[in-house]
Amino acid sequence: MIVVVCPGQGSQTPGFLSPWLELDGAAERLAAFSDAAQVDLVAHGTESDADTIRDTRIAQPLIVAASVLAWEQLTKDGARPDGVAGHSVGEIAALVAAGVISAEAGLGLVGVRGRAMADAAALVETGMSAVVGGVEEQVLEAIAANHLTPANYNGGGQIVAAGALPGLAALAESAPRGARVVPLQVAGAFHTAYMAPAQAELQTAVDGIVDVSDPTLPLWTNSDGTTLDSGSRALELIVQQVASPVRWDLCMASFADRGVTGIIELAPAGALVGLAKRGLKGVPSVAVKTPEDLAAALELLAA
Repeated sequence: MIVVVCPGQGSQTPGFLSPWLELDGAAERLAAFSDAAQVDLVAHGTESDADTIRDTRIAQPLIVAASVLAWEQLTKDGARPDGVAGHSVGEIAALVAAGVISAEAGLGLVGVRGRAMADAAALVETGMSAVVGGVEEQVLEAIAANHLTPANYNGGGQIVAAGALPGLAALAESAPRGARVVPLQVAGAFHTAYMAPAQAELQTAVDGIVDVSDPTLPLWTNSDGTTLDSGSRALELIVQQVASPVRWDLCMASFADRGVTGIIELAPAGALVGLAKRGLKGVPSVAVKTPEDLAAALELLAA
């Protein structure tokens, strides 16, 4: 069983879209995606610096556009994986891959998501830090003791804490035994109650999507790691997700239960393959960072 996974925010790097633009039709697709998201994806994906593309309004559409473009290239000749999942904002790319919504609808939705979450983050100064290593129970106790929220359960010994900056600083100063705390370059405490103000605008965007279908292949949800058979339920969870924890650990556990034999991470790839190497040891993986990586991904699908 081969599962395709779509990365979340933080996976983008300056200029990463440049090699993709060399493909036939890619410039036209990205122009259409830019119109849908109301973001100049070509300029930001080829010319903008790291600080610029860290902006939530830009980062989220940029990542989803890259994943969708890579998906279209991977499957253009009929290749199909056995399932798909996305991490955080990557869930929107996964909805497109699973046939729940069109690519243009997905880019329109992620454009709204990025703007709404950026606006919510501006209301209160908050942040996120990855806690790597340690005993999970002790890590969760330390997060709670500093009045923070576990926002991402990433598996592979990584939990992301989110909340007020003083609490994150205190967590870093007294990290749980055997753990290290790594501040993340994000605008706010995503996937916590701080993002609740973004949900109404996101719901309006979801309600505006006319064509919604049920998934055409297994589609995992970050909410609890289960698969979904309803497109409308998948979109409902997209709205809830911005203020709820990402349970990527449960997604990987579900992959294992289903007998996963390979993981393909779409562009801008790397982070989820890294988690899989720790959480799904021995399972082959391919990170599709550039078009040159598509051949290895197709080989894994064929195998």
